[in-house]
Amino acid sequence: MSDQASDSNKEFQTFQQFWPYYLGEHKLITCRALHYVGTVGSFALLVFLIVSKQWTWLPMVLVAGYGPAWIGHFFIEKNRPATFTYPWWSLAGDYKMFYMALKGDLRAELSRLFGANAKK
Repeated sequence: MSDQASDSNKEFQTFQQFWPYYLGEHKLITCRALHYVGTVGSFALLVFLIVSKQWTWLPMVLVAGYGPAWIGHFFIEKNRPATFTYPWWSLAGDYKMFYMALKGDLRAELSRLFGANAKK
């Protein structure tokens, strides 16, 4: 059994333990790009709905965020979204991954955690 498969059944106690698993589920840049689209889109929609007080559309924030991300998992990475098991840590992982990408630190983090197995 691969480390990745065994990690998916592991009970993580801290976000620091979860982070390598989370990032390992997002090795392909296309999957990460879809996550960034979902992160930005859902945040922008949330702000718009709050400012415009259109509360009935709030569930669409989840669609805007998870839709692109899940497409990335099911069709590109071909794995199960961590959201199903770790919803809050997965959300935190999305924002950490996005922030590291904006700062230019994500490539080094992928290399640090996965070495030659890191896909740019």
